[in-house]
Amino acid sequence: MVKPKVAIVTGAARGIGRAIAERLMHDGFIVAIADMNEASARSTCEQIAWIAADHVFAVHVDVTDAASARQMVASVIERHGQVDVLVNNAGVVGVSGPVVTYAEDEWRRVLATNLDGTFYCSKAVLPHMLERRTGRIVNIASISGKEGNPNMPAYSASKAGVIAFTKALAKEVLTQGIYVNCVTPSLIQTDMANSVGTEQRAALIAKIPMGRMGQPEEVAALVAWLASPECSFSTGAVFDISGGRATY
Repeated sequence: MVKPKVAIVTGAARGIGRAIAERLMHDGFIVAIADMNEASARSTCEQIAWIAADHVFAVHVDVTDAASARQMVASVIERHGQVDVLVNNAGVVGVSGPVVTYAEDEWRRVLATNLDGTFYCSKAVLPHMLERRTGRIVNIASISGKEGNPNMPAYSASKAGVIAFTKALAKEVLTQGIYVNCVTPSLIQTDMANSVGTEQRAALIAKIPMGRMGQPEEVAALVAWLASPECSFSTGAVFDISGGRATY
């Protein structure tokens, strides 16, 4: 019997992360629902356990803390012996506002979660993947990281950083069996999208040629391919999923 592969999905208690976790479970993965809110992570596990009860479990992580990221990886390895896929999904939008009045502590909070968190979790899992000479890292960036959204300076900058980090890391490990890619969604129908003001949300939808928000399951399908052996000749790549807003 083939041993199931093991994936960690950060920020997986809800939204895109939860959809990714569900899709990977359908594809046969054992999935760690990694989230800062451990109670929510456990609740999500209970709700999606119908897919495969022994293929999902919760693990606490504060992605803004390097030690917490290391502990997350260690606990998953202790439980299942391996980590085959890391999906860096945890993120925050932050408050909306122009740079001239943007609070410094809010800037730091958003970058700490979105960019530092991607770095800390990737760094934590890399020794294990390098030792096994196999692994997939998929980073959830954003169309904001390509184009820059006005009044979203921290979010835009952090996601641009995720794109550049993806390319840099991929080039470091591309001969060692590890693939690193990222996806750049536009507005996806999640609680995070609902946290954006009605006027700003409408403006963001207006930029999407398809005229609608994306669905979490659509992002999850792309991530599932990037996590699979079928993605065998792409690394350091940025995969658009924006309804045609930006196809480069």
